[in-house]
Amino acid sequence: MTSQVNLDRVEALINDKQFIQAESLAKDYLETDANNLKAIELLGDIYGFQKRWDDAINAYEKLVDANPEVANYQYKYGGALGMKALSVSKVRALGIIGDVKHAFLKAAELDPNHIDARWALVELYMQLPGIFGGSKSASLKYANELEQLSKVDGYLAKGYIYEYDNEPELAETYYKKAIKEGGSITCFDKLTSFYESKNQPEKAIQNIEEAQKTHQRNALHYQIGKVAAEYNIELQKGEACLQTYLKNFSSRDGVPRAWAHYRLAQIYMYKKNKSEALKHIDLALAELPEIKPFKKEKEKILNL
Repeated sequence: MTSQVNLDRVEALINDKQFIQAESLAKDYLETDANNLKAIELLGDIYGFQKRWDDAINAYEKLVDANPEVANYQYKYGGALGMKALSVSKVRALGIIGDVKHAFLKAAELDPNHIDARWALVELYMQLPGIFGGSKSASLKYANELEQLSKVDGYLAKGYIYEYDNEPELAETYYKKAIKEGGSITCFDKLTSFYESKNQPEKAIQNIEEAQKTHQRNALHYQIGKVAAEYNIELQKGEACLQTYLKNFSSRDGVPRAWAHYRLAQIYMYKKNKSEALKHIDLALAELPEIKPFKKEKEKILNL
């Protein structure tokens, strides 16, 4: 009973992002029960959240060695290896990719319903060069499997594939299908990001407004203001949305107030309103003084 309480405490600390305390407690636990797979998995998760990929790999490898037939162990092991590959030189990464692919394929094979493993394979096969096993057709195969498990995930995966492969019309079609099928914030965000990447800010704002009708989230006011400020369009709407965001701000909104002040400063600079621009950039810097874009923005404003 006590051991269960200890591991529950480790999970609670992870959820609260208290990784140092969680790591200490997990290690203490493993000193008395060195082969407890749940404790080892939690320690691997703690390392992963801290981007300590070598430590995470070591932990997850112990799980795979102990029980290679557990899909989630294979998936987490492959994920840690994949993140390690992204953090090293291309030459070193090439020596890791085979193990990444093997782990994800094994996870998908072991669990026909493992959505995350199939997402990982969709992304891996699209991002790998053909000479190292990259394959759009393989990526689409796993997107089709995702669609059988979850239409929303399948549509989002196909949107990702076609966006990556520079087929914007198909990408837009599937992102819209995902919104129609699921309508989550994530679905709307994917389409918004797509429009921004294609330099279509008007469509991005329109899509965020559609999301706001459904979800009524204050954070979406910031998103509209951000697009308006970045692209110098619909400045009145952007200004109003940012003011609304600041008025209704809570920690749940995610984006610090400083960024809303920064976006307002951009908008006022476009409007040649130097005093308001300075007021808001100073508010941004007062909250987050080390952010480089804030400092650069103040220099621009002072030069108006």
